[in-house]
Amino acid sequence: MNVIDWIILVVAAAILVGVGFLIYRMNRTSGTIGNAEKLQGTLRDEKQKSSLILSAIEDGVVMIDSSKNIQSFNQGATNITGWPGDEAQSLSTDVVFKLVDNKNNPIPVEDSPFKRVFKEGATIHDDNAILMTRSEKTVDISLSVSPLLDDKGTITAAVAVFRDVSQQRAEEQRRAEFISTASHEMRTPVAAIEGYLALTLNDKVSTIDARARGYLEKAHSSTQHLGQLFQDLLTSAKAEDGRLSSHPTVIDMSSYLEKLTEDLKFAADKKNLFSEFILGSSDVIDASTPHINVVKPLYYVYVDPDRLREVITNLFDNACKYTPSGKVTVGLTGNDNVVQFYIKDTGSGIPPEDISHLFQKFYRVDNSATRTIGGTGLGLFICRKILELYNGHIWAESELGKGTTFFVNLPRLSGTKVEEYRTAEANGTPLPAITPTANSVIQ
Repeated sequence: MNVIDWIILVVAAAILVGVGFLIYRMNRTSGTIGNAEKLQGTLRDEKQKSSLILSAIEDGVVMIDSSKNIQSFNQGATNITGWPGDEAQSLSTDVVFKLVDNKNNPIPVEDSPFKRVFKEGATIHDDNAILMTRSEKTVDISLSVSPLLDDKGTITAAVAVFRDVSQQRAEEQRRAEFISTASHEMRTPVAAIEGYLALTLNDKVSTIDARARGYLEKAHSSTQHLGQLFQDLLTSAKAEDGRLSSHPTVIDMSSYLEKLTEDLKFAADKKNLFSEFILGSSDVIDASTPHINVVKPLYYVYVDPDRLREVITNLFDNACKYTPSGKVTVGLTGNDNVVQFYIKDTGSGIPPEDISHLFQKFYRVDNSATRTIGGTGLGLFICRKILELYNGHIWAESELGKGTTFFVNLPRLSGTKVEEYRTAEANGTPLPAITPTANSVIQ
């Protein structure tokens, strides 16, 4: 049973309780004591039904008050955490829900979803959480914590729903290991085939007629595509299990992006597209923070320049592929906390129903353009995984017939932080940690 299923069941039970209560009030007003007593019994029955539904749900369902103390704890929560419901009642979530990272280090209390939900006032999702049970065993869980508001909009409580996904993650790990191994092994013979085809097409090495050359060029192109597929599969597998190499350093995005855009213009020129770089111009950073236009601002970030190049190149190439005519714009802006760059095209756009799925693995928009152009469906997934290494966030906005814009936000380094990082790099000392700001991940 998924989260949506249990929500429907709980809501249905709540409606039944509410209806019973209303009928009870109506009959009480009418003075029909016999009917009121009967309805009281019905009300108790409905409460029991609600309790039975919660008990039957395999997912853990927990209600907490504004002090983060547990007020409701169903059987599913007991089965996953190892805490009996009567013992968990009134305990703090910090005691019952000990979340750890993949090295079993405790997650800081301030980063706990149970605290963040009251601070941020929005539902907190974590599909990669790890729970330390009462018996100190680790369980992979998918966790969602939602705030409950009163009629004044004040958060009075929260409901947490979680499930044991250990088996699913183990299966995903096995699949990732298989893909990684297979991709690595197959890259070698594919590279050899590509090399021999390249030699065959070299006029200084061999002589072939025009017809044979045409066949060989098609074979060479297909082999290159196959090699890229294996490379994407290998990169995505590494990104999923944390083996993606990264060597971050301090870079100024202004000069970095301007030079990279110039290097990428060849892809646009091949399709007769106009390409441009714009500094200090964007629509908005988010809904509440307007962009800042500054002459030659220093937008410092802490990233691996080679990994970031992969992201930008992928987005730029995609923009060129899906833009029959017009232009591709690369822009850069920011505020005190965020550096934002975007890549905008004048292509056919993306249907609204596809936007939320773009960054899923193997997902491709199903239209004539994608079927003609081809692709692995891994590029945007890899982009998202790379940016997550640096507390970055990527999303897309599109309008059919008018084009698409991909936005990327990265935490901005202050001048003081830049000096700290550069000093640490020069001395070979451990680098200070970057604390993501609230604006570093903007929906």
